[in-house]
Formats: sequence, C-alpha cells, structure tokens
Amino acid sequence: MRRDVRRKGFTLIEIMIVVLIIAILLAIAIPNFMRARLVSQEKACISNLDKIEGGKEQFIMEHNKGVGDVVAFGDLVPAYIKAMPECPSSGKYAVEAVNAMPTCSVAGHVYHQ
Repeated sequence: MRRDVRRKGFTLIEIMIVVLIIAILLAIAIPNFMRARLVSQEKACISNLDKIEGGKEQFIMEHNKGVGDVVAFGDLVPAYIKAMPECPSSGKYAVEAVNAMPTCSVAGHVYHQ
C-alpha cells in the first residue's frame, strides 16, 4: 500500500481558520451596518417632518391661522399631505401649534429648518 497518496479535502485547522476570518469580518461589519441603518432612519424621519411642516405652512396660509392656533393631522391629510407619514423608527409625529415645528417622539429625530 502506498503512503504518499494524499486525500483531497480541507483539514479541520484550515476550516477553523476560514471560520475565524469570517467571524472577524462580521464583527467589524455588523456595527457599521447598524449605524448606517439608524442614520438612514433618522434622515427619513426628518424628511417626513419636513413634509409635515410644508403641509402645515400651506394650511396656515390658506386658512389665515395665527400664532398659537392648533393644527391637527386631520387638517392636513389628504388635502396638503397625501397620507399620514410613519416614522421608520416607530415614533409618533405631532404637528404642534402654528409657531412650533413638528416633532417626533424618537430622541434625536429633530427637524431643523
């Protein structure tokens, strides 16, 4: 019987090294993906707040509302905003009064004009 014939395939050590390399790459990549997801959700929320503010401004001008007057979503949908926007982070929007910016209940989602 010949002993110099090698079997084809990978050794356990080679497979463990590949798995270790993949685990290291995932440990680096996953936090970056999570951070990118949070940033994109925040930007989408701020965009929704901008749409709400735009619809609110149109409503205020057309109905001659003054400082302190309350505006509700029922006043804006569907005439000034097609549909009620939803926060991608499951927050809740508030239209606020005429002299205030719309808000989101999620911390960090702040609309700046």
